[in-house]
Amino acid sequence: MMTAWVHDDKLYRRLADRAAFRDSSVLPCDRCAVLVGPYPLEDIPLPVPPPSVRPLTDLFRRFLRSESQSGIILMACTLLSLLLANSAFGPGYTHFWHSLLPGGMSVEHLINDGLMTLFFLLVGLEIEREVYQGSLADVRAALLPIFAAVGGMLCPALIHALFNAGEPTQRGAGIPTATDIAFALGVLSLLGSRVPPALKVFLTALAIMDDLGAIVVIAVFYSGGLAWGWLGAALAVFAGLAVLNRRGVNRLRYYLLPGLLAWFCLLHSGVHATLTGVILAFLVPFRDGGASSPSHILEHRLTGVVAYGVLPLFALANTGIVIPEGWLDGLASANSLGIVLGLAVGKPVGIFLFTLLAVKLGLSRLPHGVGWPQVLGVGLLGGIGFTMSMFVTMLAFADPSLVVASKIAIMAASVLSAAAGLAWLRLHLRAAPAA
Repeated sequence: MMTAWVHDDKLYRRLADRAAFRDSSVLPCDRCAVLVGPYPLEDIPLPVPPPSVRPLTDLFRRFLRSESQSGIILMACTLLSLLLANSAFGPGYTHFWHSLLPGGMSVEHLINDGLMTLFFLLVGLEIEREVYQGSLADVRAALLPIFAAVGGMLCPALIHALFNAGEPTQRGAGIPTATDIAFALGVLSLLGSRVPPALKVFLTALAIMDDLGAIVVIAVFYSGGLAWGWLGAALAVFAGLAVLNRRGVNRLRYYLLPGLLAWFCLLHSGVHATLTGVILAFLVPFRDGGASSPSHILEHRLTGVVAYGVLPLFALANTGIVIPEGWLDGLASANSLGIVLGLAVGKPVGIFLFTLLAVKLGLSRLPHGVGWPQVLGVGLLGGIGFTMSMFVTMLAFADPSLVVASKIAIMAASVLSAAAGLAWLRLHLRAAPAA
């Protein structure tokens, strides 16, 4: 008895009906086929060894499910916030988000600088998991989303710079470089079972690397003047946590409570406080990554909190935009054009070309079940900027009118990218066969 793997749906159906394979068992296996029996191997034109595809872990499946659902919730929150801001309740609604809390922080500030730290903490934990156990664990496989993310950041930034070089709005070049993983997966989930798991993993890995790039952009380009005393105190806390990790301390409270102190120090240091989350993620012990791992436990607890709490609050607080008269004309401004074209055109072009470059150079290969049309579809979905783009907007600009115009451009580009990506992938993904 012999076994071979056939990586093609059409070939699988053809082999199942051929007389030459009548004495073989043909078993479907996630968009490929396993043939067991006496058959002529030379009749199979595709590689015999099975692809080295890592199975999706339960935690990753839960992450995909929560992010997809969160994307749908984010869409609803954005629409609700826009409707409320432009209704008779608008003044009270927008005033609520800007009202001051004890300590001098506004509600919006607390969400953006405080609760969003949990989002960055989760992003850091996801990156750590992918590096140790996921799609980034193998260098060859990791290079594909890394190349795609680099292209998906460089091209939009260059497009924005072309329109805004030498102008005050050039600080917005980082705005169209981001991809909203929740929104993108939410749109992808609308295609149902026809989406191969490998495409979801590729999009997720790309978005995670994109988030890492956005974090670097924020740290380098959007941090204020440094207060070295506060920064030194934060670094001392992080150094202490690193020692705890090395000494085998696993209790989460010994990391989270000092992490809160580090956040307070960074808040006053000139470095954006949300970066505490990313640094803390890599200080929380990963160990073997199993169910008892502190990193696993924390990611499991945060996934639902961030997906169903933090991100919807962020959307409500930051999309309560009073649409000004002539907003369509505002989309023709250099800054808005840079954002819209950067996200809707620069993202898919950059992701596709740099993915092609990685494959043609022999540095990586496309995931099993993913073709070039699907790569372009992922690139189109990459133009859904939203959360991180909104976040960078508020760091880049102090002028309220410029912030509003940028947010409108982000939403316009995100809707355009979502519609284009959904239509393109619906055309190029076959429906799953009925059970």
